Amino acid sequence: MEVKIIGSDIVVSGVECLDLDLTLDCGQAFRWVKQGDGSYSGVAGGYFLNISKNENGDLIFENTTKESFDTFFRNYFDLDKDYKKICDTLKEDELLRATIDEYYGIRILNQEPWEALCSFVISQQNNIKRIKLIITRLCSAYGDEVADGWYTFPSAQKLAALGEQDFAALGLGYRAKYVEKLAKDVASGAIDLEKIKSLPLEEARKELLQIYGVGIKVTNCALLFGFQFYSAFPVDVWMKRVMEYYPDGLPKCFDGIEGIAQQYLFHWARNNL
Repeated sequence: MEVKIIGSDIVVSGVECLDLDLTLDCGQAFRWVKQGDGSYSGVAGGYFLNISKNENGDLIFENTTKESFDTFFRNYFDLDKDYKKICDTLKEDELLRATIDEYYGIRILNQEPWEALCSFVISQQNNIKRIKLIITRLCSAYGDEVADGWYTFPSAQKLAALGEQDFAALGLGYRAKYVEKLAKDVASGAIDLEKIKSLPLEEARKELLQIYGVGIKVTNCALLFGFQFYSAFPVDVWMKRVMEYYPDGLPKCFDGIEGIAQQYLFHWARNNL
């Protein structure tokens, strides 16, 4: 991987296995919007970003400082992880071999724990379009504007000052009471997200399952997408159907990277089952 500064842009070449459509619009993050020119705009880590690929396959981080790239976006897009090696390992499985060839380029984004957990609490019994709409409303109402019309994800401390009715007004429905308590507990320190992130997987899962309104699906999504537990394996209605193809359990080649395998299988299921 080579990183160059060209004007006000960061240009990164040599990154394999990163398809922006498959990564930014697959349901793991809800704040990226595809633009008319094929690029994506969004806010992550308190930074606004427009990202695209040029005809050479280089990633263009537009109007991005070297500091924000080094301290946040390099890790957010997991640019130092060898996804080609990971995909080659997963292709030892027959179903994933064809799936990866067809949908090559899915990556796990390293999102911040608070945003990921809160977002997946909101995602319960919701479709992606509606989830994005609710989160946009939440950020516009209580986040900080970092670019014209683009807002940060509000902190737990900011949201802790609100009541259930404030969240209900944004369209959260029955989830309003869950987000209200979650924000208050994280802000007060009753829930320590950084501590949870440092625990072994099973202990971290146990901690998240104790949170009001958080079930096993939300827990595993948060663990994979916000706490960097790559062996977490979220199961929804699509993945239950996929598991019929693995009556003896997941193959050994998935060990330690079950979550990455899940993203490919999930995408395959939504397009083929």
